[in-house]
Amino acid sequence: MFFYNSTFAQTNESSIQTGIPIEMLFPNGKTKALILSYDDGGIQDRELVKLMNKYKLIGTFHLNSNKLSTNDYLSKNEIKELFKGHEVSVHTFNHPGLTTLSKIDIVYEVIEDRKELERLMNYPVRGMAYPFGNNNDAVVDAIKGLGIEYARNVDDSYNFKIPENFLKWNPTIHQFAKAYWEPNNPENDAKELTRFYQTINDFLKTKELALLDVWGHSWEMGSDQKKWNETDTFFKMIANNSFIHYTSQIDLVDYINAFKNLKFSVDKKIIYNPSSTMLFFKFNGKSYSVLSGKTIYL
Repeated sequence: MFFYNSTFAQTNESSIQTGIPIEMLFPNGKTKALILSYDDGGIQDRELVKLMNKYKLIGTFHLNSNKLSTNDYLSKNEIKELFKGHEVSVHTFNHPGLTTLSKIDIVYEVIEDRKELERLMNYPVRGMAYPFGNNNDAVVDAIKGLGIEYARNVDDSYNFKIPENFLKWNPTIHQFAKAYWEPNNPENDAKELTRFYQTINDFLKTKELALLDVWGHSWEMGSDQKKWNETDTFFKMIANNSFIHYTSQIDLVDYINAFKNLKFSVDKKIIYNPSSTMLFFKFNGKSYSVLSGKTIYL
């Protein structure tokens, strides 16, 4: 949970107020946020987007632009319309394991993908998912300065915390956990599906600030109607919830960064919002909002 906190040695009223954390709330004062994050740009994204739109959910789609318009991938001329209302993000030009590449080749893979996706979508593309989740400190260092503001890997955290380092973003859980990873293993499928739905239920029940980030690939469902029905069940379960902020990954990053940039007086009685975003927070048990460019007095 993000908060602003300072400590002072004094024991007067101001020092007591200073010791109380200011806790971020999601837009409109919501306590939960949902990210749905899918990789590669396979043709099954068409069905996935149709299902998301049915339930008014928002997806983040990480695409390999050099694979678009090839066998089993979306065509370049359809993605702008297909992903309207969703986010398109970098997944590298050719989907290599980045830790095997030189720095100049890492830069090439990220920049060429970003450049082509921006041409196709006609907006700045600012996020990324590592192919295979493949990254290390050298890869992270290489992508700094390339306009990438977050980069998601594939190491499931099984928690609802907001990542501290956006370039080492651990999602909550893979779609259906690890069900269907092993062929013809119904016992493991049942066990992992139970784990997946328990995680979703924990998210829905928690009273803490919580981010659920589910990732996967639409091609994993393929032509298997059972898996598409499972996806429909999951989407229905998380849709239309008044406590959830439905968001793309980059929009959430922008909101969190704006919150981090709030300006406080020492005693926390004066709060200025220099961003272009209306921000929400909780302080001393009460919820507040501060408009873009405005100052509030507690």
